[in-house]
Amino acid sequence: MKEVDSMRHEKLLRADKCVLMVVDVQEAFRDHIPDFDRIVERSRVMIEAAKLLDVPIIVTEQYPKGLGRTVETLRNILGESHYYDKITFSCLQDETVREVLLTTARKQVLVVGIEAHVCVSQTAYDAIMLELEPYLAVDAIGSRRPSDTETAVRRLRDAGAIVTTTEAAIMEMTLSSKHPKFREISKLIK
Repeated sequence: MKEVDSMRHEKLLRADKCVLMVVDVQEAFRDHIPDFDRIVERSRVMIEAAKLLDVPIIVTEQYPKGLGRTVETLRNILGESHYYDKITFSCLQDETVREVLLTTARKQVLVVGIEAHVCVSQTAYDAIMLELEPYLAVDAIGSRRPSDTETAVRRLRDAGAIVTTTEAAIMEMTLSSKHPKFREISKLIK
């Protein structure tokens, strides 16, 4: 009989195969993105879970001189590491970010951030080109217009990205209530 872990579907997230990419959750977007606070909160939960599950975290900031830093709520839990400035829309068009991601040798790229139809979308398409597997935590991404978010998610799903939510992603990586960090994870998602 196969062990349960070896029976897991290949498209389920695994903490040991995943990288969390937090894309451009910056102050300048606060007044322009509907549900910005929800995106920040769901990103916070995902970051906290990633830290508990030893999932590497990459945080990008689009032109921070003009758009400001990552929101303070997220910076407070991230500390001062993990940040990469970029001017390209796709995080993976930035050579440094691409190298950092590829150096992890992890195939699953869980993406949260802003804007769904620009930086998130182009990053996910480039991940596919690099033979990586992008996962979109849809409750932690957004755009100025809901139709842009919906269209981006639909197009990316059709292109091979996997659509998920923060809680589903966390529970897939935790696997069961027997996980040593389950109590802490459980508190995060309640």
